[in-house]
Amino acid sequence: METILGLDLPTWWFLVVGGLFSGYAILDGFDLGAGALHLFFNKEESRRIVLNAVGPVWDGNEVWIVIGGGALFAGFPLVYASVFSAFYIPFMLFLVMLIFRAISIEFRSKEPMRWWRQLWDINYCISSIMIAFLLGLVLGNVIQGIPIDQNGDFTGNWLSFVNPYACIVAVTTVALFMMHGAIYLTMKTENRLYAKLTVLVKNTTIFFVICYAVTTVATLLYATHLSEDFKQHPQLFSIPLVAIISVANITRQITKRKYRFAFISSSVTVSLLLILIAIGLYPNIVISTVSPAYNLTVYKAASSAKSLKIMLLFAVIGVPLVATYTTFVFWTFRGKVKLDEHSY
Repeated sequence: METILGLDLPTWWFLVVGGLFSGYAILDGFDLGAGALHLFFNKEESRRIVLNAVGPVWDGNEVWIVIGGGALFAGFPLVYASVFSAFYIPFMLFLVMLIFRAISIEFRSKEPMRWWRQLWDINYCISSIMIAFLLGLVLGNVIQGIPIDQNGDFTGNWLSFVNPYACIVAVTTVALFMMHGAIYLTMKTENRLYAKLTVLVKNTTIFFVICYAVTTVATLLYATHLSEDFKQHPQLFSIPLVAIISVANITRQITKRKYRFAFISSSVTVSLLLILIAIGLYPNIVISTVSPAYNLTVYKAASSAKSLKIMLLFAVIGVPLVATYTTFVFWTFRGKVKLDEHSY
């Protein structure tokens, strides 16, 4: 099989897909977290400020999951078909929540009535929490494995997705995004709202650390296959060690009120947690709970070598362009939020 820099094409595409989903989790993670915290702010001005903190970037952040889904379809069509068929109900709920969240942001400021704004505030908060929860629920089931047969067809019941381990991962995802969002908002606010957020940052960080510890123990108990590669290659244990250091650095930077560095650390933590899962799964992408012979590996599920090579070229050109656009938007809207007549 043709290789580039020592890695074969399916593995390269596995890295591309993983990188895109990691970018989505970091970018949309903080605005989902900000949405999950929305009802903690009681004053109308505070809610407008936190809404406008994510206003210029939230829709651009969601582009990353669209590209990630497209990359998954292009590189691993069998995985795309199996996963989206298996998680049909969760993904439909996910799309409904995405729509509710988007219209909540856009509709809220269209009318001045108090009941109208409260209605969209509640919708915005609930949909943000549900999106994060559903993402974690899918991730938890992917880690555990799902019942697929030799053709990659789902043979289980969608209600089985709501199992204890997947729910723990889902709650941890919500906690991680809430912490990530709270840290982001401290960089965009000032005065009394900033003071309130410094308290929220501490509380959400404690919440995440507790969830992180519980999820780690649950993973060691219920997803033992995830540690096989680490046992065979002890040098890989450096990655979970770096992840623990990264989490510790978040609390350290928050204590010193250096929120920019805390945000970098929380972004690194999001990425490292996904890398740990990717290492544990590889070369599998989807694990079958029916039989290990039915696992969908990067080799079994990949497109042809010619297709992967052409698409990899597009990815090398396209991903940096999207990253540049994202950087430009963040640079343009840097600094503290100031409300004006064009604000939400």
